[in-house]
Amino acid sequence: MWESMLKYQDLMWQSIGETFVMVGISILAALLVGLPLGTLLYFCRKGQLYENRSLSLTLNSIVNVVRSFPFLLLVVALIPVTRFLVGTAIGTLASTVPLSVVAIAYYARLVEQSLLEVPKGTIEAALSMGASKVELIFKFLYVEARSGLVLGLTASTISFISFSTVMGVVGGGGVGDFAIRYGYQRFETEVMAYAIVVMIVLVQLIQFTGSTAARLLDKR
Repeated sequence: MWESMLKYQDLMWQSIGETFVMVGISILAALLVGLPLGTLLYFCRKGQLYENRSLSLTLNSIVNVVRSFPFLLLVVALIPVTRFLVGTAIGTLASTVPLSVVAIAYYARLVEQSLLEVPKGTIEAALSMGASKVELIFKFLYVEARSGLVLGLTASTISFISFSTVMGVVGGGGVGDFAIRYGYQRFETEVMAYAIVVMIVLVQLIQFTGSTAARLLDKR
């Protein structure tokens, strides 16, 4: 394996960089869109502060459809959208479009679940103190749910890494694509094992970091 590592060292680092680009943009999309979407899902639920049955049904349907869609088929279905947004349907940047769509849906649902764990007394206390909508969200809800939000983002990130291995189909690159092209297709088992070890190490580091951060943020 050491010979394979030295032989493909530069390509491996390039693949790791491509994986980081795909996953990094997906995480950004999850935070910028998935977080507020999950918050909206929470507030629109039956019995919540801003209950809206029609909006809740619409948003839940969209999230459920995206989450249940086979990822490879979603990649193919979004090719026209990807081409419109980035000018091409092939490459690492193009791969971030379907990954971001999935990231938004996945994290939105996890955000909703984390917020549901916040005691209703917290909301009542915030409203009794005259908190505005923005203050209610950022100074009370997110603060109380911060540990769950971090754990949800950690689990989502690991899922994004898994999804990124499929993106070799559209020339997205990444560690998964490296394993298929230089390991499986060339019958070099050691190269494929090398790529798998790298993926395992990445996932373990992310899980450790996320779990540690969540534990430090949990003040309950």
